[in-house]
Amino acid sequence: MFRDSVAAFARKELAAGALARAHTPEFPHDVAKLMAKTGLLGITMPEADGGGGGTLMDVVLAIEQVAQYCPRSADVVAEGNSGAIRVLAHFGSEDQKRRFLAPLLRGEEVIAVAMTEPDAGSATTDLQTTATPDGEGFRINGSKIFPNPHADQYLVYVRYGPGVEGIGSVMMRRDAPGFSIGKISKFMSGADWAPIFFDNVYVPPEDVLLRAGGFKKQIAGFNAERIGNAARSLAYGQYCFDAAREYAKTRRQFGRALCEFQGLQWKFADMKVKLDAARLLVYRAATNADKGFPAADETTIAKLMCNQTGFDVANEALQIMGGLGYTQETLIEYCVRRSRGWMIAGGSIEMLKNRLAEIIFERRFSQRKNLPSPSMGEGRGGG
Repeated sequence: MFRDSVAAFARKELAAGALARAHTPEFPHDVAKLMAKTGLLGITMPEADGGGGGTLMDVVLAIEQVAQYCPRSADVVAEGNSGAIRVLAHFGSEDQKRRFLAPLLRGEEVIAVAMTEPDAGSATTDLQTTATPDGEGFRINGSKIFPNPHADQYLVYVRYGPGVEGIGSVMMRRDAPGFSIGKISKFMSGADWAPIFFDNVYVPPEDVLLRAGGFKKQIAGFNAERIGNAARSLAYGQYCFDAAREYAKTRRQFGRALCEFQGLQWKFADMKVKLDAARLLVYRAATNADKGFPAADETTIAKLMCNQTGFDVANEALQIMGGLGYTQETLIEYCVRRSRGWMIAGGSIEMLKNRLAEIIFERRFSQRKNLPSPSMGEGRGGG
């Protein structure tokens, strides 16, 4: 019933503007407000916090159904339920939920995670943005790259002290004194990004989300973001599969419908198998997580499979549709570009393979030069 109701909403409210929305870099605030009224933001969060009290599986289903009619709007579902907003909802104080979370769930504001630095991408623990005590609060100095430059608030990873145990996070608004945004650039997907800078930004104690020692909690929350990432990849692939299938049924060459050529039949058979296998893996990770954070191994496997499948299917669908698929008059080329980015964001597929090897062998394999690889010792749910 939930799945069908989301599909009906997307068909009625989102399908008509899907193409234009995909090629507009700004966040679709009108869509977010519609989704807030429909209960598609904060699906997993407690009703007392303004959420829906649902499960992570509900989020995956919502992403899939919305993407059928408007791939860009599927991003709004994911960003309104996983990643930074989920970490905020899970670890934030009641005051933080009132000031930061509530406007997000109403569709009035946008949150972005500020984690990656020029010298700390996959090696997140190398981050250099510092949080220096100043009275009861902290002064933040440093920079981040790749966050959404149009966000209203940022969940900023900071270093309170040395080592992994010195890492935590703070909440910050874009109008904070000392906060600035650099030159806006574009990703291959068409989305905007820019470096952001912190010049002695004061963060009061009430805006500290996680103090020193909070890194593993943040990464546990990141596993849910990876489910949103995986679900979007899969949904883009499914959108392209469906579009290419309809095209192959009606497009004629050499006096025959394209679907009558065995070479294309095999392509569609391969795509169908990959999509179904990937869907089962992301469903497993989401279902087993219920309302908590998903397990690292299941999340890793799901993201690896969905990232590769989503891109491969979208790319194959573009090939099947030929010149039409390559134009911006369809959403196929958009889905190809967008799905390619998810193979990097949220943990690149290469880093995830490294992580999966650690889970398989139950030990750490350090990527750092001349460092030992101690026993992992943290089991199935590690970050």
